[in-house]
Amino acid sequence: MAAPRISRVFGAVNIGSFRISAMIAGISDTGEMIVLGSGHRAAQGIKRGYVTDMAAATYAVRDAIERAEKMADTSVSSVWIGCSGAGLASQIAQVEIDIGGRRIEQDDIDHLLVSARDVIQPDGRMVLHAQPAHYTLDGAHGVPNPKGLHAERLGVDIHVMLADGAPVRNITEAVQNAHLDVEAVVGSPIAAGHSCLTPEERELGVALVEFGAQVTNVSVHAAGMLVGLAAIPMGSGDITDAIASAFGIRRFQAERLKCVNGSAIASPADHREMIPVNGPGEESTGPIARHADDKNRIPRAELVSVITGQLGHLMDEVSKALKAMGFTGARGQQVVLTGGGAELAGLADYTQAALGKPVRIGKPPALRGLPDAHATPGFSTLTGLVLYAAADPVDIRSVGPSYQSTTRLSGFGMAERVVRALKEYF
Repeated sequence: MAAPRISRVFGAVNIGSFRISAMIAGISDTGEMIVLGSGHRAAQGIKRGYVTDMAAATYAVRDAIERAEKMADTSVSSVWIGCSGAGLASQIAQVEIDIGGRRIEQDDIDHLLVSARDVIQPDGRMVLHAQPAHYTLDGAHGVPNPKGLHAERLGVDIHVMLADGAPVRNITEAVQNAHLDVEAVVGSPIAAGHSCLTPEERELGVALVEFGAQVTNVSVHAAGMLVGLAAIPMGSGDITDAIASAFGIRRFQAERLKCVNGSAIASPADHREMIPVNGPGEESTGPIARHADDKNRIPRAELVSVITGQLGHLMDEVSKALKAMGFTGARGQQVVLTGGGAELAGLADYTQAALGKPVRIGKPPALRGLPDAHATPGFSTLTGLVLYAAADPVDIRSVGPSYQSTTRLSGFGMAERVVRALKEYF
């Protein structure tokens, strides 16, 4: 079978605190998204989503993209960047204009989007993206494309993603130093939402908890757009550190214990099960762990106790964030967990009990060419970046002010167009 012809290629780099990952994907002539190559490596120079060592971060980005390029047997010159730190915040801006009951033209939509620029209030912060979520006609919501319809008033809800300027510039520079152009910096909740939320969930209302290594982003989606966002400076890396401290062992040993033997749900057999601290071939190396037996094994129950203790603190913060964003009652009925931390065994059941809401684990969609190792919750944001790029999102800052209408107007419609022209050109 002949290989599909690729019409467009997208590159993406997700800058996390635990790993730097990269993906190269293409759109075939039939419109299918195909993953051409992907790669990852341990993060360097990144702390809770912030660049702390420019040279180390640049090296990690370059290494990750080179691994993806080698697998794809092609190179990319520009990438979309995923960002989970940098003080991400979200706001909804609303704007409305008079149409006068006539048919809506593309000029009217462009004018509405340009007008929306004036209602954005970044308060000294950087605007990562400002996108029309959906339109309203005379107050009626949920209009995907108003062109060709009639209305007295046309409105739009704009989703604005904000971030602190300096951290974003540091992330951008780290990628540029790796000899890559930056298409855009995308907030990870947006990318992860594209990857593991269904359109119906985003319409009905859903909370997405992106459980990263050092940052947990909690976002609420409703009416097809992101309506609230909170960042919690805690993650799965804090569980690893708690395990290392509790048993007096190295971080890499604690990480292995968490991933191989850890669980968010205790069982009666845990007290009888002893698990080795050292991996194969390491039996005679390193100190004996605290609470370990003479074979350097610890009770699984104690490991689970440390994990659930840390999860309790995190879920308290997640619950507070959801309540602050109004995700309660009939509206708050679905929670989706994703991110590398969501791969912990039993986490969905633990979270469901802690939050009192149905919980599922969100993973990337089954894209052609996506390796099994990258079809996991830890790579949801990375996969979402290429899906987001392929969707070709509209940013109101790039809409051109072209209002050369050929529609014949009379009465109030003509008067409104004249007033508009006066405001724009004088």
